[in-house]
Amino acid sequence: QVQVVESGGGLVHPGGSLRLSCAVSGTRFSIYAMGWYRQAPGKQRELVARITPSSSTNYADSVKGRFTISRDNAKNTVYLQMNSLKPEDTAVYYCNLGLGNRYWGQGTQVTVSS
Repeated sequence: QVQVVESGGGLVHPGGSLRLSCAVSGTRFSIYAMGWYRQAPGKQRELVARITPSSSTNYADSVKGRFTISRDNAKNTVYLQMNSLKPEDTAVYYCNLGLGNRYWGQGTQVTVSS
């Protein structure tokens, strides 16, 4: 069956960096668009970044210039490099296969705090 597994979250100081990884198995990863979403306490889940099968990318305005999404089709993995992190980036980050509502990872906590 399809599995989507995130890793790489943690606690970081403001201005710091983290790289999230999302490994996909059980399907043909390379044909799917992928997305990173986040949900902060009391807020709705929002799209942070997405990448097409041809590696075109889009970002939420709040992370443009700081976050970079990329994919490695040989490893069935999508990444989110997060630089210049701010306290408002604190959230649970979720990986999504296909940009639909069916295939989500379990989420990984990112906390930005001094």
